[in-house]
Amino acid sequence: MWPSFIAGFFLAFSLIMAIGAQNAFVLRQGLRRQHVFAVALTCAASDAVLVAAGVFGFGALTSAVPWFETAMRLGGAAFLFWYGLRSLISAWRGGAALSAAEEKSQPLWPVLMTLLALTWLNPHVYLDTVVLLGSISAQYDTPPIFALGAIVASFSFFFMLAYGASLLAPVFARPRAWQVLDLGVGLVMWAIAIKLLLM
Repeated sequence: MWPSFIAGFFLAFSLIMAIGAQNAFVLRQGLRRQHVFAVALTCAASDAVLVAAGVFGFGALTSAVPWFETAMRLGGAAFLFWYGLRSLISAWRGGAALSAAEEKSQPLWPVLMTLLALTWLNPHVYLDTVVLLGSISAQYDTPPIFALGAIVASFSFFFMLAYGASLLAPVFARPRAWQVLDLGVGLVMWAIAIKLLLM
């Protein structure tokens, strides 16, 4: 049981860790200390729905179409290699920095609508949570425990990111911090891709 939970937790955590529009938005809201709890909860709950759909729906699909799991695993590996390469190129080029916007507080609903658009309209989120986590969960004896680990990782990450943003403000004001983070993300993505190919 624990191997499934730990695998789900760390795989989901590493996938969510990749800096994108959603995470940058959460960071900015945390830096500005605006609607922090609602933003973190919205991201984590969205991920929980997508993870559950991937793990429980994917198993039924692979039973009906046996070759689908292999196709998705190889496709996921290809995407992760590409995503990792993009992160490594970003780390090489550098120049990115994040600063807290000096804006007055926005109402909650526009903030949540923007966040939901960044989450649900991003095609990569479906590959990460529904396809990739769904396909990998099928490799374990207890997919529901794998899903639980992934969901706990999502809640842990988004609440740490949102509430820890104020502590990270001085760090992510420097481009070098983004280079180090992008390097780490790229290497993690390549490691997961290699693991997928070796399954």
